[in-house]
Amino acid sequence: MELRPIFSTLRRHKTTAWLLILEIALTCAIVCNAVFLIGQRLQRMDLPSGIAEHELVQIQLGPIGKNADAKAQSATDLAALRQIAGVRQAAMTNQMPFSCCSDSTGSIMLDPHQQQGTAQVAEFMGGAGLLSTLGAELVEGRDFQPSEYVDFDAAVQALHDGNARGLPQEIILTRGLAERLWPGQEALGRTVYFGDALPFRVIGVVASLARPKQLEQGVQYSTVLPIRMTVADGSSYILRTAPQDREAILKAAVAKLKQLDPNRVVLVKRTYDDARREYFAGDRAMAGILVGVILALLTVTALGIVGLASFWVGQRRRTIGVRRALGATRGDILHYFQAENFLLASFGIALGMVLAYGINLFLMLHYELPRLPGIYFPVGALVLWGIGQLAVLGPALRAANVPPVVATRSV
Repeated sequence: MELRPIFSTLRRHKTTAWLLILEIALTCAIVCNAVFLIGQRLQRMDLPSGIAEHELVQIQLGPIGKNADAKAQSATDLAALRQIAGVRQAAMTNQMPFSCCSDSTGSIMLDPHQQQGTAQVAEFMGGAGLLSTLGAELVEGRDFQPSEYVDFDAAVQALHDGNARGLPQEIILTRGLAERLWPGQEALGRTVYFGDALPFRVIGVVASLARPKQLEQGVQYSTVLPIRMTVADGSSYILRTAPQDREAILKAAVAKLKQLDPNRVVLVKRTYDDARREYFAGDRAMAGILVGVILALLTVTALGIVGLASFWVGQRRRTIGVRRALGATRGDILHYFQAENFLLASFGIALGMVLAYGINLFLMLHYELPRLPGIYFPVGALVLWGIGQLAVLGPALRAANVPPVVATRSV
């Protein structure tokens, strides 16, 4: 099909054609970036935690004052919880991966004389059995020995007094953090430093253990310290059980804790799946909003194409009739409108790709998002071309069905 008649017609309708081109361009720019942002959200929601997610339940009690027997009470609670039928393991920890409840972090250094830390890391603290209860996989080295654990109060006091001997001397890192600190090298036996150049010797490496918050600092930049905590210190009870028994175990565990002390206040009681779902609720909501925006834009664009094509069919009935009388087939008329729409969509898509790139540069500069992958441009183009052809099909078929005699007499 010759394009000269199409360009000639579009020059007589410059304003309308440019409005449609701008609409397609804006839709292309927004849809490409919106789909990219949805992909980023879904990728974030799919991040591995490094723990046995479907086997864990969490219970956090509200401390009322400072209990002098908190340590003994926590030991009694753990012993009672482990006796519940179906509980495989139980431990206490100050925080969980992807959790809104706590965020204990610290700056880790490789040299005691560093002015700035090498990485900002999450600090998981807990007593014996924490790693096995969580289901974190130890891939190098060993777990903490009983003699290496320190009580939280004692650690705080030692830190206040500047007495490094009262603090733990060992630490376990994630594989991601070890690779960040010593790329391609052995981590076991190395020494890292916290705070006022406090040394810790690396004795183990776990495959994965995601931090609770501040994921932009490095999702897998986490450490585990042998510091025993109590309810009074803000710690939670973590129970590991079979996935199908979690709800029953959660109910029985709360009842057991209430039996030991009826005055307790339960702040949190949930499965880890619920905790993760709550943490990523904002990401799901944002992805849903972006999906709605995409559908709305595509719908408006399609309706715009339908409306414009219908208007032009009405305006060109005489021209269509003349062409039919001169021998143009219904297929020729149909292809004409499809080609015209394809050209308008192509101009709009080309302009939209430039806008999409500009929007992505703005997001990279102000929101630290990665560069928009090039694959989104051809995919976006194919989607808009397809929508354009489907939207113009109805008006084009009506134009193709105009009888030559009726069209010429309707002048």
